[in-house]
Amino acid sequence: MADIPEGSGSTKEKDSTTPGTPIDFDDPLYIHPSDNVVTSIITIKLTGNENYRLWRSAMIRGLKARNKLGFVDGTLTLNNTESSKSSKWERVNAVVCNWILGSISESIYASHVYSDKAEDIWNELFETYNKADGSIIFNIHQQINNLKQNGSSLSNYYNKLDSLWKEFDGLTSLTECVCEAATKLSDHSKLMKLMQFLSGLDDTYSQVKSLILLMEPLPNVKSAFSILSREESLQKHGALGVSSSSKTQASAFNSKTSDFKKSQDQNRSRSQLQCKNCGVKGHSIDRCYKLIGYPKDFKFRNGNNNQKT
Repeated sequence: MADIPEGSGSTKEKDSTTPGTPIDFDDPLYIHPSDNVVTSIITIKLTGNENYRLWRSAMIRGLKARNKLGFVDGTLTLNNTESSKSSKWERVNAVVCNWILGSISESIYASHVYSDKAEDIWNELFETYNKADGSIIFNIHQQINNLKQNGSSLSNYYNKLDSLWKEFDGLTSLTECVCEAATKLSDHSKLMKLMQFLSGLDDTYSQVKSLILLMEPLPNVKSAFSILSREESLQKHGALGVSSSSKTQASAFNSKTSDFKKSQDQNRSRSQLQCKNCGVKGHSIDRCYKLIGYPKDFKFRNGNNNQKT
């Protein structure tokens, strides 16, 4: 039987950090060289009830991406792991424990650092912080109603509001239903979000906001955001164009005005002069042609050049 070339069609990759039988890359027990105890799999830290749902959502995505969710949701325990792989399970469990502990604040860390299983830490955090009393819901509701664009970009304003909506919905979610009442309730929620979004916009969007409110049917908040984003882009580019054009026109106008004033001043000065030699207004004695001589191409008003002498 011919030898199979290394790397050709093989679905297994050697776990470079743990000696023993190679583990499939898709096996939850596989540890990538970059997945170590100091790796941060999310960028936020759990601080308490106020951001637990956000933290949990981010952690679930991070663990799924590394195929390690089974270590916290109870689907991959030491008991249901082959005895020959128990040491590998212990090692991966320790790594996941450190991922969780590394993503919580110092005040919370001390209460969970002595837990040996990632699942235990996960469940303890859930039981402690997955609680939303009226004050938390009220606080989020106030933030939604008080949030204003206040000069920030349209995208930043919308994303902040959308994050608050999702957090509020997560705390007050109702039982899923496909009945007519549920549809009407969903439509009402969408309408309220549109009103909240429009009410916090800066005054520069007043005209577009009025047009949106006249649309039938009213758009959802995402469509309204898209419409306003185009307006934001037009305002930025349009403002630059108008400004540049206005400056050019203003400069040309000022130049023409200056030239006109100079001409007027010169004409006014001439009209005030009177030659002491010939008595004609418009020139002084030192520029009198009768004294200094007439130019060759000079023409009298009556066409008689004999008056030169």
